[in-house]
Amino acid sequence: MTLEPDLREALLAAVPSLRAFAISLSGQVDKADDLVQDTLLRALSNLHRFERGTNLNAWLFTILRNLFRSEYRKRRREIADPDGSYARRLKVQPQQGSHLDFEDFRTALSRLPSDQREALLLVGASGFSYEEAARICGCAVGTIKSRVNRARIRLAALLNVDDIDDLGPDSMTRAALQG
Repeated sequence: MTLEPDLREALLAAVPSLRAFAISLSGQVDKADDLVQDTLLRALSNLHRFERGTNLNAWLFTILRNLFRSEYRKRRREIADPDGSYARRLKVQPQQGSHLDFEDFRTALSRLPSDQREALLLVGASGFSYEEAARICGCAVGTIKSRVNRARIRLAALLNVDDIDDLGPDSMTRAALQG
């Protein structure tokens, strides 16, 4: 890209003022120099947007201020981790297991008798009380309680759930997440 000599001189003349402004914003010389460099690169790549005859310094200072603010907002969401110690401690449970568990649950739920599935979904998933579910199904409250209990027992058997430790991640995943 070739610049008109007067525009090139005006850009170069603005550098000391830009640098002083960047230092006042960032408080660090090296960050200020990076900010000035980014400002000049942005200005050069968007030179077609600059209106000739307007104040070039004001345009450059606006670019610098906007870059600083964008970087500041980005930095607020980031955690400084120069040696990677924070990243090494981060652990996330694998996501693919949840999808497979849900598919297993849907399959097991479809294998329940319809009256048990209906009672379980009304009470367990939709949050209806036993009394409300009984009214919806047109049966006694005791019948709904019995259906829900049998559905839970059958669902646990179909999913091979014997106790609370069978829910969630397996023992190897839990150990990896803790250690």
